[in-house]
Amino acid sequence: MADEVKNKVAILNIPGIDPIELPILRGTEGPEAIDVRALGSHGYFTYDPGFVSTASCKSKITFIDGAKGILLHRGYPIDQLATQTDYLQVCYLLLNGDLPNQAQYDDFRKKVTYHTMVHEQINSLFKAFRRDSHPMAIMCGIAGALSAFYHDNLDIYDPEHRYLTAIRLIAKIPTLAAMSYKYSVGQPFIFPKNNLSYAGNFLHMMFATPCEPYVVNPVVEKALDRIFILHADHEQNASTSSVRLAGSSGANPYACVAAGLASLWGPAHGGANEACLRMLERIGTVDRIPEFIAKAKDKNDSFRLMGFGHRVYKNYDPRATVMRETCHEVLSELNIQNHPILDVAVELERIARSDEYFIERKLYPNVDFYSGIILNAIGIPTNMFTVIFALARTIGWITHWIEMNETPDSRIGRPRQIYIGSPRRDIVPMYRREPCDTKNVFKDLN
Repeated sequence: MADEVKNKVAILNIPGIDPIELPILRGTEGPEAIDVRALGSHGYFTYDPGFVSTASCKSKITFIDGAKGILLHRGYPIDQLATQTDYLQVCYLLLNGDLPNQAQYDDFRKKVTYHTMVHEQINSLFKAFRRDSHPMAIMCGIAGALSAFYHDNLDIYDPEHRYLTAIRLIAKIPTLAAMSYKYSVGQPFIFPKNNLSYAGNFLHMMFATPCEPYVVNPVVEKALDRIFILHADHEQNASTSSVRLAGSSGANPYACVAAGLASLWGPAHGGANEACLRMLERIGTVDRIPEFIAKAKDKNDSFRLMGFGHRVYKNYDPRATVMRETCHEVLSELNIQNHPILDVAVELERIARSDEYFIERKLYPNVDFYSGIILNAIGIPTNMFTVIFALARTIGWITHWIEMNETPDSRIGRPRQIYIGSPRRDIVPMYRREPCDTKNVFKDLN
C-alpha cells in the first residue's frame, strides 16, 4: 500500500485562488507520487499524453526502474527467476504473492495441466476464420469467445471464480495459440499431453503431427520457458492497462484478456519482435548491414533499427542479458549454419555492442531482438511471435485483473481530455452552409 509521506505535500500555486496542497505518496520502491485526485474539486485536472507521468493504480505485482535496469516480480529479480525457476513457478508467484514450495507447486501444476483441453465446440469456431488469417486476429476472437463456453464461473466478485478463471486462462491459451498456428497451415489440431512440461507441451502442440511422435529438445524447451518468464509481466504497459481499463467496467475476464490481446498486437508493443525479424529479412545479407547502419544514423532517414533500445529501460534491458545467453545456447545446440537471417542478427548484434554510436546512446539489443532470433531458429513462424508474447503475458494480465478487483478504491477508468474543438455554435440551414473541409480536421491537434 502506498503511504502518505508525513509532513510532505506539493503546493500548487494558481493565480486567483488559494494554494492547493496535494499529498505526496511513497511506495515500497520507486519515485514518490503526487496525489492529484483533489484537483477536480478546484476545477483543474492534469494533462499527460500517454500517461507517462501518471500512476493509474497501486500494485504489488511488478516494479521497474528503467534507469537502473531493474525488473522485480513480487520483489524477486527477473534474472534470478529466469535462471532458478520455471514459468509455472512464476505464474504461482504472480497470482499468490510468493514462490511455491514443492507441494504447492505440484498441486498448481496439476491444476493447470488438467485444464489444458478446450471445449470441443471451440474447434468449430476456427472454421469461421480464413486460413490465411493472422494468428493474432484468431486469438483476439477466440479469447473473447471463451466466456460463452466457461460462463459457469464468471462472478467477478467471487475469489474462487477469479482464481479458477486464472487457472483456465494459463492452461488454455497455449492450446488455443497452437491451434491458431495449426489452422493457418492446414494441419490437424494436436491434443495436449499431460506428461509434458508447460513449454514442452506447447512445442508438442505446435510441431507434432498424427503421423509420428514429436521429441522435445530440452535446450529448446528451456529457452521457450525462459521466453515465457521474461514476458510474464511488465507493470502498466499498454496491454495491461487495457486489461485493467476494460476490467474497471466490470467486464468478464475473457473479454478483458481479449482487450489485452488487441492492444498487444500493435508493432510498438507486442509486435516488436515480429517487426525486428521483418527488419532482419529486409537487410537480407551480412554485407548489407553497413548500409542499414548508415541509414539508422542518418537523422533525415525514417529507417529505424528494431530490437535496439527500450522506452522504459534507459540503460539496458535486464531481460536481454538472460535472453542473450539463451539465444547463443539455442544457436549452438541447433548448429544452424548458412542461415542468412540469423547470420545478419549475430553480426548486427556484434556491431551494435562495439559501435560508439550505439554505445553512447545506450542502444543495446533488447529482449525482442533475442527472443525473435530464438523463435526463428526453432522454427516458429514470424506471424506467431506476438502470439507467443500473448501466451506468456496472459498470467500478468489476469493477475492485474484480479488485483484490480480486490482493490477497494478501484473505480471505472475515465481519463479526461483538453477540448480544443469549436466553441458552442448554432446550426446553419443547409442551403447557407459553406463546403466542409474534412481533409485537415485533425491538423491543429499539436
